[in-house]
Amino acid sequence: MFREFFKDFRAFIRRGNVMDLAVAVIIGGAFGQMITALVNDVIMPPIGLLLGKVDFSNLYINLSGKHYASLAAAKAAGAPIIQYGSFLNTVVNFLIISLVIFIAIRQLSRFKKAEPAKAPTTKTCRFCRSEIPLEAVRCAYCTSFVEGELGT
Repeated sequence: MFREFFKDFRAFIRRGNVMDLAVAVIIGGAFGQMITALVNDVIMPPIGLLLGKVDFSNLYINLSGKHYASLAAAKAAGAPIIQYGSFLNTVVNFLIISLVIFIAIRQLSRFKKAEPAKAPTTKTCRFCRSEIPLEAVRCAYCTSFVEGELGT
């Protein structure tokens, strides 16, 4: 029983799809880290500067009613807070990742060879609207003569 399980597992692992998925997950993780660094270190500082030197990651709503000088002070005091700045960073991160993936897929689709259009192999019977082979003289479904052929 164990041998059969191991044999099936080994066959499963050797399939190309599993290896492709593993590579995609690893590359996706690295790509995610790269985009996170891009957003946090390159894109968000200029946006914060344009909005009056606001650091989104430090934006929060204090629910305790007491005043704290900073997010770190509120966290240290254990105050209940809503960190909406972190959420804004995450939304911007998502939008940038989506944009980069869209651009990458669009560029890759340009390089993909267009498959030649296949010539049609069937035509439609004008009487019963059934699909019939191009070479047919009569419809196999209603036995009518096909348009442009014998009898019409």
